[in-house]
Amino acid sequence: MHCPFCSDSETKVIDSRLVAEGDQVRRRRECQECGERFTTFESAELVLPRVIKSNGVRQPFDEEKLRNGVLRAFEKRPVSLENIESLLNRVLHKLRATGEREVKTLVVGEIVMDEIRQMDDVAYVRFASVYRSFQDVDEFREEIDRLRDNPLKDIDATDEPIDER
Repeated sequence: MHCPFCSDSETKVIDSRLVAEGDQVRRRRECQECGERFTTFESAELVLPRVIKSNGVRQPFDEEKLRNGVLRAFEKRPVSLENIESLLNRVLHKLRATGEREVKTLVVGEIVMDEIRQMDDVAYVRFASVYRSFQDVDEFREEIDRLRDNPLKDIDATDEPIDER
């Protein structure tokens, strides 16, 4: 690690600590040349696969796009932001665990819908309606009928009431 003050390559680690729930290492360093101290953060570089859209276009995975879509589905639902973040982390973990360099958006969508369905049926139908491009009320009805025929046991997602002011 080069010193940010004098660019010398000889620095010494004087303190290391785990931060961000153990996902990062914070290191205090001291330059052997100029004596200045600085902090660095180290984390594993986990690459998400590229996505292959339905039209064949390949693009980098957009975590923010996923987050916005999921947040929109859960809007005004009694699910805490903490539980939504946990859902997003599970989705990202499953995508990394595929070991693939590229995945189809269909795979991503199915993983997301499976996670949402385990938390909240209304958010699931919302997300599915956009993801599957429902064209009319009958498609909503069919999806709701599928939910009724195959109910999942709810995870404790209703830990914070929503203030609908």
